[in-house]
Amino acid sequence: MKLLLHICCGPCSLYPLAQLDNAGIETHGFFYNPNIHPYREFQKRMAGVQQVATTSGLDMEYDNDYGLTEYLRKVVFHEQERCSHCYIMRLEKTAEQAQKKGYEAFSTTLLYSKYQDHRAIQHIGKTLADRYQIEFYYQDFRVGWQEGIDKAIAMDIYRQAYCGCIYSEQERYDKVLQKKLKNRV
Repeated sequence: MKLLLHICCGPCSLYPLAQLDNAGIETHGFFYNPNIHPYREFQKRMAGVQQVATTSGLDMEYDNDYGLTEYLRKVVFHEQERCSHCYIMRLEKTAEQAQKKGYEAFSTTLLYSKYQDHRAIQHIGKTLADRYQIEFYYQDFRVGWQEGIDKAIAMDIYRQAYCGCIYSEQERYDKVLQKKLKNRV
């Protein structure tokens, strides 16, 4: 099988790429992440993917346009459903690319993260598979969560502290602030 894999960041790609390779799946990467904020974070994540691609010899395609405006247009006033909107944006672009370039299937490294909604990703992937007449490859890569982290640390790949969007960044730092305030009492 020839598969186009949406890649969100370097660390999240390590375990899925190893598993796909072990399964004999010809995998090509696609970096498309208009949700990432701020721009420096976007650059760091793309550099991490480039590091993985260089080290592993992975054939990669990069959409290096910083698409924050497009992302925000989709999610503003829909913040509670922002993850679904984000999944749709990224998976649809991946499905389009896969269909256009003759891949048999598409998937995403979002399936590696224990913080992502697998049911939503799977549903969106299957819906897009029907629309674009290309298979959505589902595999639960969360079982390799720690293995991927350990490998990223060993390879000295930049590891982010939040999902990527401005909202997840705020949630991350709000939690830190809340913890500090609790400890003062």
